[in-house]
Amino acid sequence: MTTELHYWQGEFIDDAEAAERLATLPDLVARTLAEPLSTETVLLACDAVSRALQPPHGDLHARLLAHLTDPDGAAPTDPEEAAATLAEIADALVRPALERKLRRELGGPRPERLTRPDARETTYEAWAPVGLLVHIAPGNAAAVASLSVVEGLLAGNVNVLKTSSGDTALAPHLLAALAAADPTGALARRIVALRFPSSRQDLMRLMCAPADAVAVWGGEDAVQGAAALVPPGCRLVEWGHKISFAYLTRDARTDRAALTELAADVCRAEQQACSSPQVVYLDAEPGDDTATAATTRDELFAFAEQFAAVLAEVSAKVPGPSGDPDDADAAAGADLAHAAERAEVTTTELVARAEQHLGLTKVITADDGSWRVFADTRPALTASPLHRTVWIKPLPRRDVVATLRPMRRYLQTAAVAGTPADVAQLSRTLLTAGVQRITPLGSMLDGYHGEPHDGVYALQRYSRRVSVRAPHAAFATTPCLDELIAPAAPPPAPTGPLMDKAAAQAQLATLAPEHAQLYFRSGGTTGAPALSVFTCDDYDTQMRASAHGLLAAGFDPAHDRAANLFYCGGMYGSFISFFSILERLGATQIPMAAGPDHEAIAQALVTYRVDTLFGMPSYLWQLFHTQGERLRAYGGIRKVFYGGEHFTGEQRRILTETFGVQVIRSAAYGSTDLGPLGYQCGHARGTEHHVLTDLHTLEILDPQEDRPVPAGQPGRLVFTTRTRAGQRLERYQIGDLGRAVAGVCPCGSHTPRIELLGRYGEVFRMGTYHFNYRRFTQVAEEHLGYRGELQLLLANEAGREHLTVRLDAHYAPDPAAARAALLTHIPELGSAAGPEALLTLTVETAPTLAFERTPTSGKLRTVIDRRTPTS
Repeated sequence: MTTELHYWQGEFIDDAEAAERLATLPDLVARTLAEPLSTETVLLACDAVSRALQPPHGDLHARLLAHLTDPDGAAPTDPEEAAATLAEIADALVRPALERKLRRELGGPRPERLTRPDARETTYEAWAPVGLLVHIAPGNAAAVASLSVVEGLLAGNVNVLKTSSGDTALAPHLLAALAAADPTGALARRIVALRFPSSRQDLMRLMCAPADAVAVWGGEDAVQGAAALVPPGCRLVEWGHKISFAYLTRDARTDRAALTELAADVCRAEQQACSSPQVVYLDAEPGDDTATAATTRDELFAFAEQFAAVLAEVSAKVPGPSGDPDDADAAAGADLAHAAERAEVTTTELVARAEQHLGLTKVITADDGSWRVFADTRPALTASPLHRTVWIKPLPRRDVVATLRPMRRYLQTAAVAGTPADVAQLSRTLLTAGVQRITPLGSMLDGYHGEPHDGVYALQRYSRRVSVRAPHAAFATTPCLDELIAPAAPPPAPTGPLMDKAAAQAQLATLAPEHAQLYFRSGGTTGAPALSVFTCDDYDTQMRASAHGLLAAGFDPAHDRAANLFYCGGMYGSFISFFSILERLGATQIPMAAGPDHEAIAQALVTYRVDTLFGMPSYLWQLFHTQGERLRAYGGIRKVFYGGEHFTGEQRRILTETFGVQVIRSAAYGSTDLGPLGYQCGHARGTEHHVLTDLHTLEILDPQEDRPVPAGQPGRLVFTTRTRAGQRLERYQIGDLGRAVAGVCPCGSHTPRIELLGRYGEVFRMGTYHFNYRRFTQVAEEHLGYRGELQLLLANEAGREHLTVRLDAHYAPDPAAARAALLTHIPELGSAAGPEALLTLTVETAPTLAFERTPTSGKLRTVIDRRTPTS
């Protein structure tokens, strides 16, 4: 037998070392809690272990399986059951399952962050760890110990797990694998797993004395033993033994398929689970007269015979436990346990047979003793001795609450069979009596991700809800307090090949239906529209992140009156997304959408006292341009939040000086395929944005080579999204250029910043030279005082390339003067269109409504390449 029974913060140690370290537990907890644990760290490690346990099975699966089927000092587990246990663990640790659990129990995937539950107030709330969480694990559920620690990690706690020395070593080795999957070492520092008997009271006291919460699994003796050791104020989380049962209406009694499902529940896990049925209740005729009682008894006994036949058939197909431990001590312990269990079954059967002579019971057993059915005319809840032993009892539905409520603290699961109306009515009645969960027959032992346990959410019992009230004036644009403290620890650097739009579209062909709930198409500004698919949870997470970014940008949901003027329809996402963002902020919004009737929209802005506009710069510029007189007279537009494009400096000046707009800021930086990527704060200049690191990991790669650029240098923006359950975009080339902005932002946020430098499509080659669209707009603004939109058209003409610069006729200077300025201040253009005669340059003016735009989003098409390849 190995002497290294215990796992302590990344290493296996022996008994003596464990006892010494337990004495230092308070200091360890204080040091470890000083380092906050990101939920993202836990999710990444759990998902890695989950993948390692899934087919095709690798080394980790083989090692953990060996700890179950060929254990050291414990009874072996049946190989089939052991494989099922590992499959259960793999399913529980997969990232989408844990994210769903976090959403259900703690409200979102990053519950540790101090954010504003009501965006209109500067009150911040978060879920904080209780501190030191001790887990006293049961001996009858191999997966429970490890998964309880995972729940403790999700809540940010330091976890000490105690299993019995007679248990297998599955839990410490699984937790060691989990810690090894975290390169930061944060999980290892929060995990201690010990194996010793509860009779070691010296160790129990050292373990429990500094605890902030103790989660104890087991019967009343185990709970009372732990309660005697916890200090005052320590939270005792009881996961005690429970009793479960089935309830059949008259119609369900004769449904053989239903009875087969019930028999399967009886046989699964030998009734060792708290959710296993120990009693089957029959909906009986109420009444106290002799005739009614006799009828009920006859029906009860007849049903017992009927169900016994079904149980015999199902039990024959489901083998019972087999295998004996090789270790002599373990074998002796197993023999004693089996003897006690057999004694309890025998005693219960003998008492039931004695009561047959009084007409109270009927006993039906298998010839080989593999199952037992005890019919009993008395409705009181009676615990079964398990091992495929079930009671059959009558219980009129009108008596359910009176009969079961006295046992409410022990009730867990009830399987109900009947018509939909029966199930609905009986569910409400049984819940009133104290039952915690209702299931169909055949699935009593099954659960779902995020399901409450024994009537509560475990993560809430392992956490504290904390709050911070801050002065509104100083914190109005602070969505999250954590961003003012320190930069978040970056996740491991992404690896693998880069993805482009074609690879992302190809990925959709294999996307599972449950991951394809919300469909969006891109506007198609730089190419054919592309499809992106989200789950509803993905979408909710992204909209909440964008809502926080909008607060930082200066939107005030308590006072601003917003008009949503993004384009809508055709599966385009801008209008819908900002409707959702404003909804989550609790803001006042007028969801109008962009439309061609500018006069009607301007009138609505005045009528509904709108002071804040959301929309594309192209559309908003048209609106201000065509409805200038009315909007100047109104004078109520104070804020403009835009997306998809950028206003030029001259356009900003006009909006500010002519229309009285005080705030002009990006509403979000994002894309249809990835969702929101960044946000502006009040100190952002030009195209600077903070990166939404809660959602994505950003790399900035060299424009020509797949390597990181030096700090501050421009490069390709490559994003890996970490919060998508379905479509996973890893190292996705979004098509944008940008550079990192150094230093802490003046707003106080440590969130990384980038400056956007345009799209790949805005850089084009013509006449052997490379040109950037932004250079044209810069020259027009700086040297011509131009404040309108600018569009470039590329074409072939008479053996020479032809570049047309289109300007807004309302703001354009003389085309000849504009052409001269462009040739002078863009030297490459001057050379190509001058002495080298490589291209022809034309400047034309047109009304703003004549500019070409994408039909879905309304975005200006900045560079339109109509050249045809030459042979």
